[in-house]
Amino acid sequence: MTLKIDIDDSAPPYEQVRARISEQARSGALPVGYRLPTVRGLAESLGLAANTVAKAYRALEADGVIETRGRNGTFVAAAGSAADRELASAAQAYVERARRLGLGEDVALAAVRDALRAAYGE
Repeated sequence: MTLKIDIDDSAPPYEQVRARISEQARSGALPVGYRLPTVRGLAESLGLAANTVAKAYRALEADGVIETRGRNGTFVAAAGSAADRELASAAQAYVERARRLGLGEDVALAAVRDALRAAYGE
């Protein structure tokens, strides 16, 4: 696993760690079942505080990207299943809210496209 933190990046270091591990897990560069370094080990190799890496690991676990198995370590979880469920749930909640607000499908979809462009820089 190779991670690099860009100190000039506007994203905080924990978010960079979270995003890079997530990207590598989703792309298959980190296969399901891959054992991640310990929090302290990764923090040391990246020159970060252990709390920074721990925060990234907690976020990744909440997203279903990784799973902690007690003293056995932290591993890449089955790709996509939890994240796909969470994304579908968020999409459903958005649709329900847009309908309650009386917004049409075109307006709701345009709002999503705008948010995606803003988030992904496209």
